[in-house]
Amino acid sequence: MNKNELSKFIDHTVLKAETSEKAVEKVCKEALEYKFASVCINPCNVKLASKLLEGSEVKVCTVIGFPLGANTSKVKAFETEDAILNGAHEVDMVINIGKLKDKDYDYVREDIKAVVNVAKGKALTKVIIETCLLTDEEKVKACELAKEAGADFVKTSTGFSTGGATPADIKIMRETVGPDMGVKASGGVRNIDDAEAVIKNGATRIGASSSIDIVEGRTSKSNY
Repeated sequence: MNKNELSKFIDHTVLKAETSEKAVEKVCKEALEYKFASVCINPCNVKLASKLLEGSEVKVCTVIGFPLGANTSKVKAFETEDAILNGAHEVDMVINIGKLKDKDYDYVREDIKAVVNVAKGKALTKVIIETCLLTDEEKVKACELAKEAGADFVKTSTGFSTGGATPADIKIMRETVGPDMGVKASGGVRNIDDAEAVIKNGATRIGASSSIDIVEGRTSKSNY
């Protein structure tokens, strides 16, 4: 896969708490240069990113209920509406992980649906299931619930928990959702080998802060 093809998989990401406007400006400039799929930034930076990327093909992606997923559904829905009004094209929402582990599947489905209903026709919804905290059975169930709720993507990780994407998890997620939903690998994809491994197993999008290292084929330590 060449550099231009690979760049289309990548959500160029900066989500740290200390992210400054200058850092947002930097990732937007890089995203325009490398033609990444999107920039993924915190909600407070959506308006700035939207302005900087106006007229380009680079989408503005933000996060909802991030990073714990423990906000109420009403808050997640409001956060989604606000993000879209500020210019977001894609929203990556975190499921309520505790409710999933409690097997309160109706709650989890409706929580996802609260975001999907606001975003439908306006923004893509990606559902972060935080794979590092789940059993394989729970990963499958979370993906099934996301599909039932009408989400566009399932996503492995926030990047703020105990681990990130693995090819094995991507394979489980792809097999569960089938060919029509997107699967996003996020967290720990740091070089071209990592990227190719998750793509081979079914990822259609990659969330990364090492995006330029990935597409330039620079050597960095692989997680796999």
